[in-house]
Amino acid sequence: MKRYFLELSYSGKNYHGWQRQPQAVSIQQTIEDRMRLLLREPVELTVAGRTDAGVHAKQTFAHFDVNNEVDIDWLSKRLNAFLPKDIAIENIHPVKEKAHARYDALRRTYRYIIVNKKDPFMWDWAWLYYEPLDIKAMQKASDILLAYEDFESFSKVKTDVKTFICRIDEARWETDTYRLEFVITANRFLRNMVRAIVGTLVEIGSGKYPPETMHRIIQAKNRNAAGPSAPPQGLYLETVSYPPDIFLKE
Repeated sequence: MKRYFLELSYSGKNYHGWQRQPQAVSIQQTIEDRMRLLLREPVELTVAGRTDAGVHAKQTFAHFDVNNEVDIDWLSKRLNAFLPKDIAIENIHPVKEKAHARYDALRRTYRYIIVNKKDPFMWDWAWLYYEPLDIKAMQKASDILLAYEDFESFSKVKTDVKTFICRIDEARWETDTYRLEFVITANRFLRNMVRAIVGTLVEIGSGKYPPETMHRIIQAKNRNAAGPSAPPQGLYLETVSYPPDIFLKE
């Protein structure tokens, strides 16, 4: 068997998340079905990180195995021709036999976009939030995240993960006229973690809680202690990085 990494990007607006589902259209199903037709054999994609319904990816990777070596240029072009306009194949990389898109990822970066005025070009790709926010308070609370490793308070309940431990390397807010963007990088993320963090930070920025409340929220290890999840349309998986030695020369 030959293993490849599929590098792709997509808008999640029209999909019920990454994972294949019996009665809903998913990113995984859409790509796998077209790959099966092109390669004439079953294909199963294992992604770097599953995104929820409405969440986007500017860069992500998924690995797949095939019986024979594929023509990368041909497959990339044919896939892009057959896939919907909101899914793009950026590249296909041959990798070592045991390279894993999820477990070999070193870091993942997410970006969350908030706009504070009506923008017809961002309607389905950002959280429209009109109320003023204290960015300094939100950044102070974001800095507190870096002092902890257990983020159970920001994890989706009834999850099958074995540990809530994550290493957050950066958590910062960027501002540009009427846009606010939250950038967070970690070695791994829990289900719904970024949206739960953003929802909590917005509550702090709106004055509901002081920034120091972030300590109590994290230490509670209870999802009910944190704020509501931010809407999905503002969230983007931005980059995923891997050890360079898992890639084979093309």
